[in-house]
Amino acid sequence: MIARRADPAKKIATLRDVAELAGVSTSTVSRTLERPEAVAEETQRRVMEAVAACGYTPNISARNLRRMETRLITVMLPDVTNPFFNEIVRGVERVAREHGYSVLLADTENLPGQETAYGNLLAARQTDGLILLNGRIPNGLLPADGVPAKTPPIVVACEYVANLDLPTVQIDNIKAAREATEYLLGLGHTRIGFVTGPLWSVLSRDRLHGYRDAILDAGLEYDEALVVSGNFSIVSGVAATNQLLALPHRPTAVFASNDEMAIGAVRAARDQALLVPDDLSVMGFDDIRFAAFMDPPLTTVSQPGGEIGRTAMEILLKIIADEPIERRRHLLPTHLELRGSTAPLKGR
Repeated sequence: MIARRADPAKKIATLRDVAELAGVSTSTVSRTLERPEAVAEETQRRVMEAVAACGYTPNISARNLRRMETRLITVMLPDVTNPFFNEIVRGVERVAREHGYSVLLADTENLPGQETAYGNLLAARQTDGLILLNGRIPNGLLPADGVPAKTPPIVVACEYVANLDLPTVQIDNIKAAREATEYLLGLGHTRIGFVTGPLWSVLSRDRLHGYRDAILDAGLEYDEALVVSGNFSIVSGVAATNQLLALPHRPTAVFASNDEMAIGAVRAARDQALLVPDDLSVMGFDDIRFAAFMDPPLTTVSQPGGEIGRTAMEILLKIIADEPIERRRHLLPTHLELRGSTAPLKGR
């Protein structure tokens, strides 16, 4: 056992002090502190006892400067108020903490200028990597032709960027929306309103694609009047559903592209004295925490937010460490969470 040095007049301990006390080289001390799995257990024990005895504190800032590292990653999301992103960010942060990284949460509010400003942090090496929770690459990170000599450490989560081979973690939005629509069709609903997200988003377009495929495959006519755009907010869900309910032949079910807009659909129905699900079935997408506690509880497509975040961060760590990635596209499963906001068509 190495005795603790208690001399209050002693200068601040250095790496060399620890090495001398432990009887090893300074490189062995560094390796023990940074990559303990590469050092024998007995050596680890001696070094860590010497660290405690000396009162040595590693100079993390200096170490990171030498390596051109910040130990900081940026998570760029379009709307920090959207509860769907909470579990994704939590998944990212848990993996980041385990590996000594901090997370900068960048709320862009879907503004290209904000996206560029946060992207510049990566370009200037003020952050080690970027996880994008939308489908737009900030200006300046990639050349105009989209084929950089070396792509910065970027992982796209939830969405994907067409025509760019960037590592991506997502669900199959087309398949998930198709299955949700087929479920409503199976309940006897043939007039199904669909509330899209903003159609500049590939995620929104894919969910619309899945809805349309299910309608056509059921032998029904695709009615554009039953498709109304929202912006993923509750307010837009209210407005879109009001538009659908104003149709001469109104829908008996509404499928919203996210849970917030589905909550808006429920509110719109109640404002018009309609019962959910007796008069109008409502389907959401995401399975945010509040979905199960609505009245009635919301039937929705459940996607694994925490797993999306964890997987994205694990991939980003491999890119930063120049380790190979087994596959560029990770598709995670979804399932339908059946609750009380949907029911068979009346009189079926």
